[in-house]
Amino acid sequence: MIALRSLIYNFLFFATCIVFAIGLTPLIIFPRNFMQSALRAWTSVLLWQLRVVTGLKHKVVGLENIPDGPAIFAGKHQSAWDTGIFHQYIDDAVFVLKQELVMIPFFGWVISRAGAIPIDRKGGAKALKGMIKDVGNALSLGRSIIIFPEGTRTAPGANKPYNPGIAAIYKSANVPVVPVALNSGLFWQRRSFLKRPGTITIEFIKPIPPGLDRKEFMSRLQSEIEGACLRLADEGRAENPHALPSPPQ
Repeated sequence: MIALRSLIYNFLFFATCIVFAIGLTPLIIFPRNFMQSALRAWTSVLLWQLRVVTGLKHKVVGLENIPDGPAIFAGKHQSAWDTGIFHQYIDDAVFVLKQELVMIPFFGWVISRAGAIPIDRKGGAKALKGMIKDVGNALSLGRSIIIFPEGTRTAPGANKPYNPGIAAIYKSANVPVVPVALNSGLFWQRRSFLKRPGTITIEFIKPIPPGLDRKEFMSRLQSEIEGACLRLADEGRAENPHALPSPPQ
């Protein structure tokens, strides 16, 4: 039954994305805020389909930790699910993402119009400097930044080195950084056909204030995200019988 429901959802997911991406392309002449609202509607449809078809829901912890003004949200990235959920809870969310995504016809044009900040991951110091400038411009306009410090998806319990770009952004931006933990990989694995029923938890952790030195910031950010993710993974497995089990030791 899980496989059948996953098949249906995967079809709906790609069909919905194609319809929205192509349908919204002529509307990129509208103000950027319109495209932000369209992305929120797009992700709302996908989340509704996910809940109805596969039985995969979500809950949010720590909404009180979302600042009133612009901030940087630095999150764990375990699943494609993570790329849509922020539009539901963050006003004017701007993603820092790999350059290849904005080059996808229709989809790339839409997310570019919504304000996405692409980065050439092979561009070295020049690319980093450009990203810092683009992030600063977005923050000055009252927008919030979404970034995945590891730069790629990782399985629950796994971690990769945090890219130095997040420290550079933190140093230059002078705004709080909100660590974000989740356990989406228990239900929607990277490159996996299956979507397991259950409840994903996403947690917004108390913001890290500006002004810390680089070493202290990076240590605090990584320990808070990774520690919370391990806790959420344990809780998710205990509460959801279909969650991905712990890997063998």
